[in-house]
Amino acid sequence: MANNQLHARELGTFLRARRSRLRPQDVGLEPGGRRKVPGLRREELALLAGLSTDYYQRMEQGREVRPSDDLLDALASALHLDEEERRHLFALADAVRRGAPRSQDSPEEVPAATRHLLQIMNTPGFVLSKHLDVLAWNPLAEALLGHPAGAQSTRHNLLVALFMNPEVRSRCADWESIVVQYIGMLRAAVAADPSHPRGTAIVGELSIRSADFRRLWDQYDVCAPVQGTKVFHRQEIGDITLDWATYPLPGSPGPVLMVYTAKPGTVNAERLQLLGALHTDRQSH
Repeated sequence: MANNQLHARELGTFLRARRSRLRPQDVGLEPGGRRKVPGLRREELALLAGLSTDYYQRMEQGREVRPSDDLLDALASALHLDEEERRHLFALADAVRRGAPRSQDSPEEVPAATRHLLQIMNTPGFVLSKHLDVLAWNPLAEALLGHPAGAQSTRHNLLVALFMNPEVRSRCADWESIVVQYIGMLRAAVAADPSHPRGTAIVGELSIRSADFRRLWDQYDVCAPVQGTKVFHRQEIGDITLDWATYPLPGSPGPVLMVYTAKPGTVNAERLQLLGALHTDRQSH
Protein backbone atom coordinates (compact mmCIF):
# COMPACT_ATOMS: atom_id res chain seq x y z
CA MET A 1 0.00 0.00 0.00
CA ALA A 2 1.35 3.45 -0.95
CA ASN A 3 2.32 5.61 1.98
CA ASN A 4 -0.19 8.36 1.18
CA GLN A 5 -2.92 5.68 1.27
CA LEU A 6 -1.71 4.66 4.73
CA HIS A 7 -1.91 8.29 5.86
CA ALA A 8 -5.41 8.56 4.36
CA ARG A 9 -6.46 5.42 6.22
CA GLU A 10 -5.08 6.85 9.49
CA LEU A 11 -7.05 10.06 8.88
CA GLY A 12 -10.20 7.99 8.37
CA THR A 13 -9.58 6.03 11.56
CA PHE A 14 -9.24 9.27 13.55
CA LEU A 15 -12.44 10.71 12.08
CA ARG A 16 -14.42 7.54 12.87
CA ALA A 17 -13.13 7.48 16.44
CA ARG A 18 -14.08 11.09 17.03
CA ARG A 19 -17.49 10.75 15.35
CA SER A 20 -18.35 7.76 17.54
CA ARG A 21 -17.53 9.84 20.62
CA LEU A 22 -20.29 12.41 19.92
CA ARG A 23 -23.93 11.92 20.82
CA PRO A 24 -26.74 13.65 18.85
CA GLN A 25 -27.67 15.75 21.88
CA ASP A 26 -24.05 16.98 22.11
CA VAL A 27 -24.53 18.82 18.81
CA GLY A 28 -28.15 19.91 19.18
CA LEU A 29 -29.78 17.00 17.31
CA GLU A 30 -32.66 14.81 18.39
CA PRO A 31 -31.53 11.28 19.29
CA GLY A 32 -34.14 9.78 16.98
CA GLY A 33 -34.68 6.01 16.77
CA ARG A 34 -32.47 3.23 18.04
CA ARG A 35 -28.88 3.39 16.77
CA LYS A 36 -26.85 0.33 15.84
CA VAL A 37 -23.55 1.96 16.83
CA PRO A 38 -22.66 4.78 19.26
CA GLY A 39 -22.09 8.31 18.08
CA LEU A 40 -23.30 10.43 15.19
CA ARG A 41 -24.20 8.99 11.82
CA ARG A 42 -21.97 9.96 8.88
CA GLU A 43 -24.75 11.97 7.25
CA GLU A 44 -25.31 13.91 10.48
CA LEU A 45 -21.68 14.88 10.79
CA ALA A 46 -21.47 15.77 7.10
CA LEU A 47 -24.47 18.06 7.51
CA LEU A 48 -22.89 19.77 10.53
CA ALA A 49 -19.61 20.29 8.65
CA GLY A 50 -21.32 21.52 5.48
CA LEU A 51 -20.10 18.83 3.07
CA SER A 52 -21.66 15.97 1.17
CA THR A 53 -22.15 12.61 2.85
CA ASP A 54 -20.34 10.93 -0.04
CA TYR A 55 -17.24 13.11 0.36
CA TYR A 56 -17.13 12.57 4.11
CA GLN A 57 -17.61 8.82 3.68
CA ARG A 58 -14.65 8.72 1.30
CA MET A 59 -12.55 10.49 3.93
CA GLU A 60 -13.46 7.91 6.58
CA GLN A 61 -12.73 5.11 4.13
CA GLY A 62 -9.25 6.47 3.43
CA ARG A 63 -9.89 6.95 -0.27
CA GLU A 64 -7.15 9.56 -0.74
CA VAL A 65 -9.22 12.72 -0.60
CA ARG A 66 -7.24 15.91 0.02
CA PRO A 67 -9.41 18.23 2.12
CA SER A 68 -8.79 21.97 2.18
CA ASP A 69 -7.93 23.83 5.37
CA ASP A 70 -11.41 25.41 5.39
CA LEU A 71 -13.01 21.98 5.24
CA LEU A 72 -10.75 20.75 8.05
CA ASP A 73 -11.76 23.75 10.15
CA ALA A 74 -15.41 22.86 9.61
CA LEU A 75 -14.79 19.24 10.54
CA ALA A 76 -12.87 20.22 13.67
CA SER A 77 -15.78 22.40 14.78
CA ALA A 78 -18.39 19.74 13.97
CA LEU A 79 -16.42 17.10 15.90
CA HIS A 80 -15.86 19.44 18.90
CA LEU A 81 -12.10 18.84 18.75
CA ASP A 82 -9.84 20.45 21.33
CA GLU A 83 -6.66 22.23 20.26
CA GLU A 84 -4.44 19.16 20.42
CA GLU A 85 -6.94 17.05 18.49
CA ARG A 86 -7.32 19.83 15.92
CA ARG A 87 -3.54 19.96 15.37
CA HIS A 88 -3.55 16.19 14.97
CA LEU A 89 -6.33 16.38 12.35
CA PHE A 90 -4.39 18.96 10.32
CA ALA A 91 -1.16 16.96 10.63
CA LEU A 92 -2.88 13.83 9.32
CA ALA A 93 -4.45 15.70 6.41
CA ASP A 94 -1.14 17.39 5.58
CA ALA A 95 0.57 13.99 5.46
CA VAL A 96 -2.07 12.78 2.98
CA ARG A 97 -1.56 15.85 0.79
CA ARG A 98 2.24 15.73 0.70
CA GLY A 99 2.58 11.95 0.44
CA ALA A 100 5.45 11.37 2.89
CA PRO A 101 8.13 8.89 1.75
CA ARG A 102 8.18 5.33 3.05
CA SER A 103 10.34 4.95 6.12
CA GLN A 104 12.99 2.45 7.14
CA ASP A 105 13.43 0.80 10.53
CA SER A 106 16.79 2.44 11.22
CA PRO A 107 18.05 2.29 14.82
CA GLU A 108 17.74 5.35 17.04
CA GLU A 109 21.00 6.16 18.77
CA VAL A 110 21.63 7.36 22.32
CA PRO A 111 24.63 9.73 22.47
CA ALA A 112 27.47 8.62 24.74
CA ALA A 113 27.10 11.85 26.74
CA THR A 114 23.46 11.00 27.45
CA ARG A 115 24.37 7.50 28.64
CA HIS A 116 26.97 9.05 30.94
CA LEU A 117 24.42 11.55 32.24
CA LEU A 118 21.99 8.73 33.05
CA GLN A 119 24.57 6.94 35.19
CA ILE A 120 25.54 9.98 37.25
CA MET A 121 21.95 11.20 37.79
CA ASN A 122 20.69 10.67 41.32
CA THR A 123 17.12 10.18 40.10
CA PRO A 124 15.33 7.71 37.78
CA GLY A 125 15.83 8.33 34.08
CA PHE A 126 15.61 6.47 30.78
CA VAL A 127 15.65 7.17 27.05
CA LEU A 128 12.57 6.35 24.96
CA SER A 129 12.47 5.96 21.20
CA LYS A 130 9.58 7.51 19.27
CA HIS A 131 7.88 4.09 19.44
CA LEU A 132 8.57 3.79 23.21
CA ASP A 133 11.44 1.33 23.06
CA VAL A 134 13.61 1.80 26.15
CA LEU A 135 17.04 2.50 24.64
CA ALA A 136 18.93 3.21 27.88
CA TRP A 137 18.15 3.46 31.59
CA ASN A 138 19.85 3.95 34.93
CA PRO A 139 19.75 1.82 38.11
CA LEU A 140 17.19 4.05 39.85
CA ALA A 141 14.80 3.69 36.90
CA GLU A 142 15.13 -0.09 37.16
CA ALA A 143 14.60 0.12 40.93
CA LEU A 144 11.40 2.11 40.39
CA LEU A 145 9.85 0.26 37.45
CA GLY A 146 11.67 -3.05 37.30
CA HIS A 147 13.60 -4.29 34.28
CA PRO A 148 12.09 -2.64 31.19
CA ALA A 149 11.74 -5.85 29.16
CA GLY A 150 8.18 -6.99 28.54
CA ALA A 151 7.32 -10.66 28.60
CA GLN A 152 8.55 -12.34 25.39
CA SER A 153 9.37 -8.95 23.81
CA THR A 154 12.17 -8.83 21.26
CA ARG A 155 13.06 -5.32 22.42
CA HIS A 156 12.63 -3.47 25.71
CA ASN A 157 9.41 -1.56 24.98
CA LEU A 158 7.77 0.44 27.77
CA LEU A 159 4.23 0.03 26.47
CA VAL A 160 4.64 -3.72 26.01
CA ALA A 161 5.99 -3.96 29.57
CA LEU A 162 3.08 -1.95 30.98
CA PHE A 163 0.54 -4.24 29.31
CA MET A 164 2.30 -7.60 29.47
CA ASN A 165 4.60 -7.54 32.51
CA PRO A 166 2.48 -7.95 35.70
CA GLU A 167 5.29 -6.65 37.93
CA VAL A 168 5.64 -3.39 35.98
CA ARG A 169 1.88 -2.98 35.80
CA SER A 170 1.40 -3.49 39.55
CA ARG A 171 3.84 -0.69 40.35
CA CYS A 172 1.72 2.00 38.64
CA ALA A 173 -0.97 3.37 40.96
CA ASP A 174 -3.19 4.78 38.21
CA TRP A 175 -2.22 2.30 35.51
CA GLU A 176 -4.85 3.20 32.92
CA SER A 177 -4.19 6.94 32.94
CA ILE A 178 -0.46 6.23 32.53
CA VAL A 179 -0.88 3.88 29.58
CA VAL A 180 -3.32 6.28 27.90
CA GLN A 181 -0.55 8.91 27.92
CA TYR A 182 1.94 6.50 26.40
CA ILE A 183 -0.61 5.33 23.84
CA GLY A 184 -1.04 8.99 22.89
CA MET A 185 2.71 9.19 22.26
CA LEU A 186 2.62 6.02 20.15
CA ARG A 187 -0.43 7.29 18.26
CA ALA A 188 1.47 10.45 17.31
CA ALA A 189 4.41 8.39 16.03
CA VAL A 190 2.16 6.06 14.02
CA ALA A 191 0.17 8.96 12.58
CA ALA A 192 3.38 10.68 11.44
CA ASP A 193 4.68 7.49 9.80
CA PRO A 194 2.03 4.74 9.54
CA SER A 195 4.29 2.50 7.43
CA HIS A 196 7.12 2.35 9.97
CA PRO A 197 7.76 -1.35 10.68
CA ARG A 198 8.45 -0.85 14.39
CA GLY A 199 5.17 0.96 14.99
CA THR A 200 3.30 -1.69 13.01
CA ALA A 201 4.98 -4.46 15.01
CA ILE A 202 4.16 -2.99 18.44
CA VAL A 203 0.52 -2.25 17.59
CA GLY A 204 0.14 -5.71 16.05
CA GLU A 205 1.72 -7.50 19.02
CA LEU A 206 -0.33 -5.70 21.64
CA SER A 207 -3.55 -5.92 19.63
CA ILE A 208 -3.20 -9.71 19.56
CA ARG A 209 -2.12 -10.15 23.16
CA SER A 210 -4.11 -7.55 25.12
CA ALA A 211 -7.82 -6.78 25.14
CA ASP A 212 -7.07 -3.71 27.29
CA PHE A 213 -4.76 -2.38 24.59
CA ARG A 214 -7.34 -2.93 21.85
CA ARG A 215 -9.95 -1.03 23.87
CA LEU A 216 -7.69 1.92 24.65
CA TRP A 217 -6.11 2.05 21.19
CA ASP A 218 -9.53 2.25 19.55
CA GLN A 219 -10.35 5.34 21.62
CA TYR A 220 -7.70 7.18 19.58
CA ASP A 221 -6.55 9.58 22.30
CA VAL A 222 -3.89 11.92 20.92
CA CYS A 223 -2.99 13.75 24.13
CA ALA A 224 0.72 13.18 24.74
CA PRO A 225 1.87 15.41 27.62
CA VAL A 226 5.55 16.16 28.14
CA GLN A 227 5.35 16.50 31.93
CA GLY A 228 3.17 15.51 34.84
CA THR A 229 2.97 13.56 38.11
CA LYS A 230 2.78 9.81 38.68
CA VAL A 231 2.30 7.61 41.73
CA PHE A 232 4.15 4.31 42.05
CA HIS A 233 3.35 1.40 44.39
CA ARG A 234 6.29 -0.25 46.12
CA GLN A 235 5.64 -2.75 48.89
CA GLU A 236 9.02 -2.20 50.53
CA ILE A 237 8.59 1.52 51.14
CA GLY A 238 5.03 2.55 50.31
CA ASP A 239 3.74 4.82 47.54
CA ILE A 240 6.05 7.33 45.87
CA THR A 241 4.71 10.42 44.08
CA LEU A 242 7.13 11.77 41.48
CA ASP A 243 7.14 14.57 38.94
CA TRP A 244 8.21 13.60 35.43
CA ALA A 245 9.26 15.42 32.28
CA THR A 246 10.63 14.51 28.85
CA TYR A 247 13.55 16.22 27.10
CA PRO A 248 14.45 15.79 23.40
CA LEU A 249 17.98 14.56 22.84
CA PRO A 250 20.36 16.89 21.00
CA GLY A 251 20.77 16.18 17.30
CA SER A 252 18.04 13.53 17.15
CA PRO A 253 14.33 14.17 16.42
CA GLY A 254 13.14 10.80 17.77
CA PRO A 255 14.32 9.70 21.23
CA VAL A 256 13.56 11.62 24.42
CA LEU A 257 15.04 11.52 27.91
CA MET A 258 12.37 10.89 30.58
CA VAL A 259 13.29 11.88 34.12
CA TYR A 260 11.43 11.37 37.42
CA THR A 261 12.16 13.74 40.30
CA ALA A 262 11.07 14.31 43.90
CA LYS A 263 11.29 17.61 45.72
CA PRO A 264 14.34 17.55 48.04
CA GLY A 265 13.59 17.08 51.72
CA THR A 266 10.22 15.42 51.17
CA VAL A 267 9.03 11.95 52.12
CA ASN A 268 9.00 11.06 48.42
CA ALA A 269 12.68 12.00 48.08
CA GLU A 270 13.56 9.91 51.14
CA ARG A 271 11.62 6.91 49.84
CA LEU A 272 13.23 7.20 46.40
CA GLN A 273 16.72 7.15 47.86
CA LEU A 274 15.80 4.21 50.09
CA LEU A 275 14.47 2.36 47.06
CA GLY A 276 17.76 2.96 45.26
CA ALA A 277 19.74 1.67 48.25
CA LEU A 278 17.61 -1.47 48.45
CA HIS A 279 18.07 -2.08 44.73
CA THR A 280 21.84 -1.69 45.00
CA ASP A 281 21.91 -4.10 47.91
CA ARG A 282 19.91 -6.71 45.97
CA GLN A 283 22.17 -6.35 42.92
CA SER A 284 25.26 -6.94 45.05
CA HIS A 285 23.99 -10.28 46.44
